Amino acid sequence: MAEIKTKPTGADVTAFLDAVPDETRRRDGHSMRALMERVTGEPAVMWGPTMVGFGSMPYTNTTGTNEMFILGFSPRKADLTLYGLTNAEGEPDPLLDELGPHRLGASCLYVRRLQNVDADVLEQLMRQAWDRRS
Repeated sequence: MAEIKTKPTGADVTAFLDAVPDETRRRDGHSMRALMERVTGEPAVMWGPTMVGFGSMPYTNTTGTNEMFILGFSPRKADLTLYGLTNAEGEPDPLLDELGPHRLGASCLYVRRLQNVDADVLEQLMRQAWDRRS
């Protein structure tokens, strides 16, 4: 059975964010960390080599029961990828219509530039997601 790679690593979050090559993505990563720490009250933790997560919850799949962060993000090359903000079980949150430019994936939200979305709406989405799962 394959080992789960998305788990806390103990790596330095600040060093990871400081090493992001693109200046905008690096700045957005630091801003997202500060916002998620404020919303969750939890410290940022590296999950795998490229994801920053907050909190944890159990989930069960074909590999058994594992842990996953409740909210998280990754400053990827093309987009800032946000995890935990969408409700995979139901209809998309109507707040997404007010967020600004974004794309939805199966379980994530993609934002090209953080400055182009409504910060208050983003925070509301985070608070809702955190309250729903924590």
